[in-house]
Formats: sequence, C-alpha cells, structure tokens
Amino acid sequence: MQDFTLALVQMNAPLGKVEANLAAHIVWTRQAVLAGAQLVAFPELSVTGHWCAGDVWAASEPVPDGPSTATLTHVARELGVVIGFGVAEREAGIAYNTYVLVGPEGYLGKQRKLHMSGDEYFHFRGGSEIVVLDIGLCQAGVGICYDNLFPEVSRVAAVRGAEVYLMPHASRCGKWPRDAESQSRLITQTKAIWTRAYAARAYDNGMYVAVVNQAGRAGRKPLANHAGGILVFDPHGDLIAQSQSSRIEDEMVLCPLTSEAFAARRRASCFNLQTRRPELYGGLSALR
Repeated sequence: MQDFTLALVQMNAPLGKVEANLAAHIVWTRQAVLAGAQLVAFPELSVTGHWCAGDVWAASEPVPDGPSTATLTHVARELGVVIGFGVAEREAGIAYNTYVLVGPEGYLGKQRKLHMSGDEYFHFRGGSEIVVLDIGLCQAGVGICYDNLFPEVSRVAAVRGAEVYLMPHASRCGKWPRDAESQSRLITQTKAIWTRAYAARAYDNGMYVAVVNQAGRAGRKPLANHAGGILVFDPHGDLIAQSQSSRIEDEMVLCPLTSEAFAARRRASCFNLQTRRPELYGGLSALR
C-alpha cells in the first residue's frame, strides 16, 4: 500500500432523498480533498438511505450503470480522489445493499452486504462474494455493518490481501435521543461496543480498519435513526482517530495511513497470517 490520507464522513442520509444525499457527498468530498484526502468513505446506503421502510425497489438503481455511480465517478475523476459510498443496487429484479468504490480512472468495484440483519431480509437479498479491490492507494476490503460482527468475513478479506478494511454502517439506535446528554451517552456506548470488536479485527488481521456510521434521523420511524460514530484502528489494533462530536450530527475525520505501520505488523514475530494452518479449519464451514 501507499501512504495516503483517509477521510471518513458520518452523515445523515434521509430515506429516498437521492439528489440531496448526492449533493452532500459532493460537498463533503470537495472539503476532504481540500484537506488532503485521497480516499473519502461514506456510510452504508449513504446515497439512497437505509431502506427498511417503504419501497426499496423504487429507490434502487443499477451499479455501475446507474446515475449515482455515474455522478460520483465524474466527481472522482474531476478531483483525483477515490470515493466509497453506499447504494441500494438493482439487478435482475433483486435489490442488494451495496457499497461502491470509484476513482480517477472510473468504476473500481463493489461489495454486496452478505448478512441481513432483522428486517433487512424483507427488502434485500444477500451477496455471495467477499471482494478485495485494488484502488491504487491500497488493496481495500469492505464489510457492511452487520457483516462486521462475523470475524470470518474480514479474515477472508485479509487472506485475499486486504490492507485497508472499510466498515460502512447504518447502525440503528432505536428511539431518538432528544437531549444532548442522551445523545452523548449513546455515541459513547456505540463506540465502546465497536472498539471491543473491531480493534480485534484490525489486530488479528494486521490491517487498517475504518468504521463510519450514518448520523441522524433518516425517516419518521425509529428504525431510521442512526447514532453516528467514526473509528480508525491501525494494524496493531490501536485506535488512531475517531469522531469528536458528542451530538449526533454530520462530521468528517481525516486520518493518515502509512505503509510502514502495515509492514511493521506483518513483520512481527509469529504474525498469525504467516503461521496459520488452513488445513485445520475446513470443519468451520461445516458446523451449524
């Protein structure tokens, strides 16, 4: 991987407000590039909204041939930046919860969410592939929200060469916390849970892990409320950057990622990817 600066943007993505959400992506991307970012990552379903209410099919669009991918590809080319964003993808009569990466050279690839949480099952089908993409800056993997609670997913990505692992979320927080104290407490609790799990993903796999969540009330129903939160862990599992706001609101965090920190972890004595014995683990997939 190269040394580069990552920008993570927690933002509200109102359900179905695609044009307004795209406009927000463009504004944030321009700000990130001015601040020195080469990769800008947005949350899960950041373009179409976290559709577990209403008509998912009406909000979905093809990838890479849909209008949102075309718009953000144009922006990526203009600004010379890689952009990651979430969209409800339409293909062959099916909707997928998809994360897309585009860059100065065009469309780079996509990851479909693999595991549906709760009511998502009634709106999306699960993907069937764990993808690692060469985005020029690094080899990038993507785990979408609930997928990140399955350590097998990030391990497969690491074995396939992932150096930076993006974790876009639209983690719902239930009833909206109206006062400042309740919002602060919810953000702290959310970050604590993620730190417990995702620091281990970074440490075990020796790769950067970057978490970014939707932030705000995306719709009228409690299922569309999101608490925000940004965390970046280095390949040693240490927290190196995070969102600072104690309120649930839009925020951008920039974090430099270095190739030396990645290489140092991989050079460590008995680093587990170098000493693993895959012939012993085949039974894992047979267990139910």
